[in-house]
Amino acid sequence: MVEEALLTVNGDTLTLRPATLEDTDRLLEWRNDPDTRSASHRSAPVQRDEHLAWLAATLRNPDRRLYVAEENGVPVGSVRADLREGCFELSWTMAPSARGRGVAKRVVALLASRIAEPIRAEVKVGNLVSARIAEHAGMRLDREVAGVLHYRRGVATPQR
Repeated sequence: MVEEALLTVNGDTLTLRPATLEDTDRLLEWRNDPDTRSASHRSAPVQRDEHLAWLAATLRNPDRRLYVAEENGVPVGSVRADLREGCFELSWTMAPSARGRGVAKRVVALLASRIAEPIRAEVKVGNLVSARIAEHAGMRLDREVAGVLHYRRGVATPQR
């Protein structure tokens, strides 16, 4: 899996680096942003102690990779890859200051380009930005279930 990844576009350098506990407050702030919450499966705000426990467990989990994206050394978002049954599920969160500039497309595509295995993502119906991000990363809409669009690249998982 990716330890660190770099991409330079138009002189801007995008870096993915493994998240650490030092990222706790920044990741929590991004997670609790109202726009992020409205696009998430769980829209309620997350408390710091709950977030810290989640982050600590995430960093210990060998089947989960969490990266902080930095643009020219400035943190701009996070992207996560969870391995389940031979397929990586990707999810992402962007800092409010990084939105609207195509950063999320580049971040998710950068991680996706480093994964040889099948990848997938779940996007809430109506979240056109995240749908375009998934498509830009090479995923295609597989199906819609209960208001969630399931995007995939590679071998599709049988429908349940």
